Amino acid sequence: MTNQIAQSEQLAEDFVAKAKSRDLTVGIIGLGYVGLPLAEAFINAGIRVLGYDVDQEKVGAIKNAKTYIKHITDDRLTKMNETGRMEATTDETRLKEPDAILMCVPTPLNIHREPDISYVEHTSRAIAKHLRKGQIVILESTTYPGTSEEVVRPILEESGLKAGVDFAIAYSPEREDPGNPDFDTSSIPKVVGADSEPERQMAKALYATITTPFMVPNMKTAEAVKLTENIFRLVNIALVNELKVVFQGMDIDIWDVIEGAKSKPFGYMAFYPGPGLGGHCIPIDPFYLTWKARAHRQSTRFIELAGDVVMGMPRIVIETVAQGLSQKSQKSISGSRILVSGLAYKKGVDDMRESPSLHLIEMLQERGAKVDFYDPYIPVVPHTRDHPEFNGLKSIEFTRENLSGYDAVLISTDHDNVDYELIVDSAPLIIDTRNALAKFAESHGDKILKA
Repeated sequence: MTNQIAQSEQLAEDFVAKAKSRDLTVGIIGLGYVGLPLAEAFINAGIRVLGYDVDQEKVGAIKNAKTYIKHITDDRLTKMNETGRMEATTDETRLKEPDAILMCVPTPLNIHREPDISYVEHTSRAIAKHLRKGQIVILESTTYPGTSEEVVRPILEESGLKAGVDFAIAYSPEREDPGNPDFDTSSIPKVVGADSEPERQMAKALYATITTPFMVPNMKTAEAVKLTENIFRLVNIALVNELKVVFQGMDIDIWDVIEGAKSKPFGYMAFYPGPGLGGHCIPIDPFYLTWKARAHRQSTRFIELAGDVVMGMPRIVIETVAQGLSQKSQKSISGSRILVSGLAYKKGVDDMRESPSLHLIEMLQERGAKVDFYDPYIPVVPHTRDHPEFNGLKSIEFTRENLSGYDAVLISTDHDNVDYELIVDSAPLIIDTRNALAKFAESHGDKILKA
């Protein structure tokens, strides 16, 4: 045991020294919305990066400085390549080269709202085949408390090496907010957890090269931190959506209520209603905890209720569309031409993951509507796991003539670069789920319905 402690301490000492001198190679598995900005942060800190992805198109795009993520521009990819510190590959055998390996892979839910950690398992096995002494492996994907300890560590130890002695393992959840101009990877503190002091030192030294690490006692605490952040958002978004429905019945505008509440300088944080939840975090992560809690015979009624509230919002939006068509033109959804404005899950990004717009289009089509979409950032719908039937669907040309041909326009995503004045001038009916048309309420209020 004494020898193992000495070995782990030496492991940490060597790694920390390399981190301080920037003499590291960081391997990043998964070059998507999390992995690519993370690679850029390390490169900007003077550290070599080996990016690995199974998608040859992504690897080729990086090499040719052709972006596939809107807010990571071609120029930023060019600068990354020009440093000589960025290399992307699909060659799994090269995973033996990095000093640190960061896993940024998907962790979706299955149809039963249960965690699908197959990507984590598969990636861990790929690492295990090439794992060498001295490396640190860190999972960044959001998951349930215990994943790193109960799933990742045993798979890695199938290599014959021992965690905490021959190699290190830690957990540090991603905190990316795509499209947010106020924060990037290097300006957001990084929660980091590991189960031994030498491993904590290694993980802290790694992330200190790009941002401010916030250390927690162990991996499962760090895993719980990420879930808590997203559950906080889920519960408050559910609350404001429920209040929206309640206040509508009293002829009170929730947006006016929120503006009034925001005037209080303490004890209140503004959350906003919408057509449902989107993105890879809030619609998914809280249910990792509900699943894990059941294994410990604990209930999560509050979280599940919040989930039920937000999952029901698209239905309320569709009913508002039906009401508006009936009142405005004595039409039903069946047979009507409806344009959904905004396909991304939030404004300013091209990220469609779990977007409520997809559910809205599906529900409208099920009720017999002819549905098109417009999104300045998504000209063509790529393949999606939940809605493969929309693959290849193209955004319309945004013209007055086209807009006037629809019975209703449903604003699902409030991109800033959309000409909303043209919409209110051209469309006979607009269903606004984001309060995007607030300034047109007086001049065009007769054709705008909030949902």
